Amino acid sequence: MIIDAHAHLKHGDAAATEYKPEEIVAAMDAAGIDRSVVFAMSTTTRRSIEMAAAAADRFPGRLIPYAYALPHAGRAILPELEEAVCEKGFRGFKLHAGECRITEYTVGPVFKLAGRLGVPCLVDFCGDEGAASGAAETFKETSIIVAHIGKYLCTDDALIDRFIRIAEGHSNILLDVSGLAHTHKIADAVRRAGVARVLWGTDGPHARPTEAEFAIAELEKVRGCGLKDARLEKVLGANAARLLGI
Repeated sequence: MIIDAHAHLKHGDAAATEYKPEEIVAAMDAAGIDRSVVFAMSTTTRRSIEMAAAAADRFPGRLIPYAYALPHAGRAILPELEEAVCEKGFRGFKLHAGECRITEYTVGPVFKLAGRLGVPCLVDFCGDEGAASGAAETFKETSIIVAHIGKYLCTDDALIDRFIRIAEGHSNILLDVSGLAHTHKIADAVRRAGVARVLWGTDGPHARPTEAEFAIAELEKVRGCGLKDARLEKVLGANAARLLGI
């Protein structure tokens, strides 16, 4: 089973680009991807849940919904997140440092809720290794997936190495290898953190040049990094299946 552990219904780019569930599944079919984790960002938690729930209902067994956790001064989001998991079958939460600070006083309750419910948090730390280290240490009961091994399209291997070091020291940290500029760091992550804690994803869809060709290219990146047989299977889907209870 091949599982894309990082796909957007709504991106965090300047245009807040949206993709329909049908477009995501068409790209999956073209690339041979069995299931995809999907979520929306650059929107409210409530709207993100609505979008991901509709996508999962449209393609049951193919799309796995995550809720976007964005603290709101005027409305408590924890009840919405808990309802998404307990009543709607959501499998995790997404947080992004570009839209809220990843600190204990802002999103600590989200990490605690995820730990209590037994679902992971996929977090884009935007290169803030201090925030990642702090979350790993403070919320040891929560599985925290570090998007892009720390920073999207990062060309600073030393920074990526420091994020891998955080995973080496904390068993609750997993590494998402989507959006890597230097794909040789995939093998480094597997070697240092352990193959069981590395997850593949596309961070797609992207129309570069088409959604299908983008997904295929992202698959080829991980297939070309030197992993063989069972280790490759774990990164491409078995690890995500285990983590999400599939």
